[in-house]
Amino acid sequence: MRKIFLAIFALALLTAGAVFHRDVAAQAGFAAAPDFRLTDLKGKTISLADYKGKVLFLNFWATWCPPCRAEIPDFVEVYSEMKSQGLEILGVSLDTKGKDTVVAFVEKYKINYPVVLESKRATEKIISDFQPGQFIPTTIVIDKQGRIRDKYVGQLDKAQILKYFHQLSSE
Repeated sequence: MRKIFLAIFALALLTAGAVFHRDVAAQAGFAAAPDFRLTDLKGKTISLADYKGKVLFLNFWATWCPPCRAEIPDFVEVYSEMKSQGLEILGVSLDTKGKDTVVAFVEKYKINYPVVLESKRATEKIISDFQPGQFIPTTIVIDKQGRIRDKYVGQLDKAQILKYFHQLSSE
């Protein structure tokens, strides 16, 4: 009985995520992305201006989140292949267990793009500014002009990332 309940629950979450994505994408529009100043795990300050002229995937995630862990290898692969063509990824960790946990995770998964883990106040601000919602992973797609083009709730795969990138990089 428990296995059936878990299967139905998982199916309901997947279905809700797909419907939620369509609704949020319709609302995302082409508003200017809020500016930010964040510090990555290596101590480098990063702002929205650093990504001008590039397509940015602002990915909200956490080490304890199974779909987040599942999408990271595709992000790593796409970043490696497309960074020189203007694709950028910034991982925003929502972990609360501290920097050591996130650094160990980044090393284990060989994450090759910048990852930030901010103070509670800074994290609350970026969440307020970008409104990723209550589900992770959530990825905000920002075009070369610094406008929010989509908000994708759920796990992204390589084909989806490339589709967004090719569409926006050609504009």
